[in-house]
Amino acid sequence: MNTTTIGIIMHGITGRMGLRQHLIRSILAIRNEGGITLNNGDVIIPEPILVGRNLTKLEKIAKEHHIEKYMTDIDQALKLPNTPIFFDAANTKLRAEILKKAMSAGKHVYCEKPTAENYQDALELEKFAKAKGVKNGVVQDKLFLPGLLKLQRLINESFFGKIHSIKIDFGYWVHSGEFTAAQRPSWNYRQQDGGGIILDMLPHWHYVLENLLGEVKSVFCHGEIHIKDRWDENNEHYQTTAEDAAYVIANLSGDITAHISNSWATRVDRRDLVTFQIDGTDGSAIAGLTEAHCQSKLNTPKFVWDPDKKLTHNFSQDWIAVPDLEPVENGFKKQWIDFIKHVVEDSPFPWDFHSGAKGVQFAEMAIQSWKERKVIDLPQLESN
Repeated sequence: MNTTTIGIIMHGITGRMGLRQHLIRSILAIRNEGGITLNNGDVIIPEPILVGRNLTKLEKIAKEHHIEKYMTDIDQALKLPNTPIFFDAANTKLRAEILKKAMSAGKHVYCEKPTAENYQDALELEKFAKAKGVKNGVVQDKLFLPGLLKLQRLINESFFGKIHSIKIDFGYWVHSGEFTAAQRPSWNYRQQDGGGIILDMLPHWHYVLENLLGEVKSVFCHGEIHIKDRWDENNEHYQTTAEDAAYVIANLSGDITAHISNSWATRVDRRDLVTFQIDGTDGSAIAGLTEAHCQSKLNTPKFVWDPDKKLTHNFSQDWIAVPDLEPVENGFKKQWIDFIKHVVEDSPFPWDFHSGAKGVQFAEMAIQSWKERKVIDLPQLESN
């Protein structure tokens, strides 16, 4: 058995998601647990190299987590030996350019979604990666959520019968920053900086729909700017120019309808910050991030609409919890392990730039639908 350390250049990890999920809960967790065991018994230990604009933040993170290398110069990082993987979780607007630079340096690339601001640029990334002969991957963490894994298990066991619909309800109240600091970065609400909930969230829902239920055929979308005044990280007032809510209906293969509500301007009164409800002829199930509950046709109550009577029925008691059958790994960490194995031993990794481009296309077609106020059919994307 051989143990090998490989460097992973990580760009954009000073943000909440990059720091918590990708660095601390994925790469550092893997390192602290002794690395990744390959099929031949060899062990790979990932060693992060931090790259970003703010040297002070990078230095603080590096000292807290015993990371040796950090810098602000991407070009310098790309020249470091034994650094086969480059990861990007920074601003979407610069992603395509940065990834091309990394691929030109011969790096295998892994990145957050969306892969680009528009799907032509996303398709170009796929073509560029193929020309450079580098492996590539896109974060699709929702697929590894315990709640969604339980829904997948119910689908595999034919619990639903003929599935006819799925409802995705996502969102929470993001403070404007006027009195309480916003919990999301201000660029999310500026269109000129690549913001907007459609480009941020619809690529997620595309891979969820496609992996769980089938191909997305068409989309109808309406977006809104509900909170028009916000305050940034320096407490400076600015006008919101990117939508903070989007309401979507999509048609999937197999005559399945998806209804998706996305909002950063809603207050939560449901099982979780996001819920996924699948309805079928033989049963229904609803899942959050970790839990799932189901109701079969045999224990479905018979309700009669009567607005003149006070409703006392407890709807939640009609649903049965789907049990945890085995421990579930953190989704970000699990996909990191799979990508590193993909690079080192060429194991399968289906979540590539082509998959990422399809998610960007879904978002772009939704924006077109909103602007044109009509249903848009999604053209089929051929792999480059």
